[in-house]
Amino acid sequence: MKPVRKAVFPVAGFGTRFLPATKSVPKELLPVVDRPLIQYAVDEALAAGIEQMIFVTGRSKHAIEDYFDRAFEVESDLLSKEKFDLLEALSGTRLAPGQAAFVRQQEMAGLGHAVWCARHLVGDEPFAVLLADELLWNPASPCLRQMRETYDAKGGNVIAVLEVPEAHTQRYGIVDPGRVEGAVTEVKAVVEKPRAGTAPSRLAAVGRYILQPEVMRILDAGERGAGGEIQLTDAMAKLIGRQPFHAQTFAGVRYDCGDKLGFLQANIALALERPDMGPHLREWLGTI
Repeated sequence: MKPVRKAVFPVAGFGTRFLPATKSVPKELLPVVDRPLIQYAVDEALAAGIEQMIFVTGRSKHAIEDYFDRAFEVESDLLSKEKFDLLEALSGTRLAPGQAAFVRQQEMAGLGHAVWCARHLVGDEPFAVLLADELLWNPASPCLRQMRETYDAKGGNVIAVLEVPEAHTQRYGIVDPGRVEGAVTEVKAVVEKPRAGTAPSRLAAVGRYILQPEVMRILDAGERGAGGEIQLTDAMAKLIGRQPFHAQTFAGVRYDCGDKLGFLQANIALALERPDMGPHLREWLGTI
């Protein structure tokens, strides 16, 4: 069984729900407290042992590439002023030479298409996919690390899931469950955005995947699904029965940062955990 060494980050979207802020700033660089969304996803990948980050970007996303490069002027200024704490804060933003790769998605044709754009960089290896606007928070045991442990035990494909309210199942890819072993559920099928009342469970995919390279061969066909887009869920469904396929129920808290309310909740929740600002924020929240 090959190890998972590469991760794909689909970051080409326009971020229309956050306009006008995202007119000039990529959604993935919007800060949760003092780190951009994409940094949380990359840190999660690093914690799971990922060696290469593959960013699928668009024409307006140059700033993401700049973010993971060195900022010589800023770092020189901080060094001259002996602001070593701020220099240390920048250390996680510098990926090693060759550790980051960037490829363009020329059209917004769905998540499956975005992942397919990374096919030549992924090669014939299993790989992870992380959607940066899903902030899955468990610093002690990050989501992809939980999934990696299941992958090491069972192989095949692993997706992260959480239970959602019945009324929300039509917004997600929903798992048809088989055998359950603790937090791991066998996947018999995945249904993309089922009609109200038809969902096979309340286990919803929440933006983390470990997939075998055969999914790229399926995506090669360019078949369109829900919304007229190339859906990753449809391609994954064709692997079921041919390869092991499991769902890992995430032990942690999910913040949907693709939604304005979820983004605000993430900022408040993570700030409250910070010893340098949590007590002051909690005091202020008590006054409103």
